[in-house]
Amino acid sequence: MANTGTERTFRHRELGLTDDEAVQMYATMLMARRYDERALLLQRAGKINFHISGIGQEAAQVAAAFALDREQDWFLPYYRDYGFVLAVGMTLRELMLCLFAKEEDPNSGGRQMPGHFGCRRLRIVTGSSPVTTQVPHAVGIAYALKLKRKPGVAFVTFGEGSSNQGDFHEGCNFAGVHKLPVIFMCENNQYAISVPVSRQVSGRICDRAIGYGFPGVRVDGNDPLEVYQAVKEARARAVAGEGPTLIEAMMYRLSPHSTSDNDLAYRSKEEIEEHRAKDGLPRYRQYLIDCGLWSEELDQGLERSIREMLDEATEYADRAPYPSPESIMRHVYAEDAEGGR
Repeated sequence: MANTGTERTFRHRELGLTDDEAVQMYATMLMARRYDERALLLQRAGKINFHISGIGQEAAQVAAAFALDREQDWFLPYYRDYGFVLAVGMTLRELMLCLFAKEEDPNSGGRQMPGHFGCRRLRIVTGSSPVTTQVPHAVGIAYALKLKRKPGVAFVTFGEGSSNQGDFHEGCNFAGVHKLPVIFMCENNQYAISVPVSRQVSGRICDRAIGYGFPGVRVDGNDPLEVYQAVKEARARAVAGEGPTLIEAMMYRLSPHSTSDNDLAYRSKEEIEEHRAKDGLPRYRQYLIDCGLWSEELDQGLERSIREMLDEATEYADRAPYPSPESIMRHVYAEDAEGGR
């Protein structure tokens, strides 16, 4: 992505992004990375019980969010999408409240594992632990948007392992038949827990779209501008009534599957380092520097600002109260206006 010539190239402007938006994309990517690293430290320190990392996937997540309409579209992210949910409006404090399983957590009130996003004000639809269930949910939302003639699209993400689940295929088939305004984005990070993609899928995941009658495209998930362009074009198709698109964003999961995983049992340090050299975050940072939009001094200032926000969010969530034991039956049975069942 770095500019090797004497003239500056401004790919983001050609795609319709302003300079401020291009910089904000980087700031959000870095915020997601630092949140993720802080969460790993908190788990190792015994302050939280569990974390599932998205390190190495932020570039595609943030770029996709910037290509969508954050006032009208509906979002069904999967459990590594910290960059995505931050880009559409969640705060570090809200993510920390989820991480600490506190009562104020807007995702589930402390009832679900970290990364199970849900936020009514931002149209982030509640996720579930069984993988891939968000795909048919996104298709259902897209069907409702079409029936009610409402603007917007449904955007759903998942890992490459999910593309082998029945939920994925049923969702794609229904969306293709009805030409629904839905975008499927597979974050192909090369591993479904410990199983490499070479032992999961024969061929390319994006090519599966052909069987359901809509386009599939593969992009470099470490290049945020390439992802932005693909999602932007997919959204334009969807709102024009041309139906869904399947995007396969190629990337690599740099961290273990979760804090309960020993990833060196199934991959080598050399493999990880080989992919770390392709990390989209420093590549995009260098692109902004080459464009004259960023500098080492600005980067240091951003790092300080993010660290301060993380410190505040961590302290707040650590001190916040847990859900009361009496609330254990909330959201299980229907309640009347007074809270009775």
